[in-house]
Amino acid sequence: MAHVRKTTHSRKTAARRKTSVRKRAQSASPKRWSQRVTKESDALDLKRGVFTLTSPKKIAASLKRSAEHSSRRKTGAYRSALSMLTFYINRAGKTLPKTQRTRLERAKVELKRAFGRE
Repeated sequence: MAHVRKTTHSRKTAARRKTSVRKRAQSASPKRWSQRVTKESDALDLKRGVFTLTSPKKIAASLKRSAEHSSRRKTGAYRSALSMLTFYINRAGKTLPKTQRTRLERAKVELKRAFGRE
């Protein structure tokens, strides 16, 4: 009995088909994992639109208020507030405008001041 060997071309095509099917399945999901993390995890209950506020002091004050009043956090208020701010900056990635990124980085400094950790 002769051994039939597949060509490299057919293996590559099959591999491409598998990846395209996987990509379609992932993109079909309406919610992103970061959105699910924010809503379902033991994260803070944030005020809507907190990261779009114009003042770094207001952002820091809102995060502090949320962290101190949250019953869902597992660690200290400062650490929870800072981690949510960092999470937002990291998830926004390259799509975050420079002006907003600068504002959020300043909010980190204001958060330190608000918690007396200068």
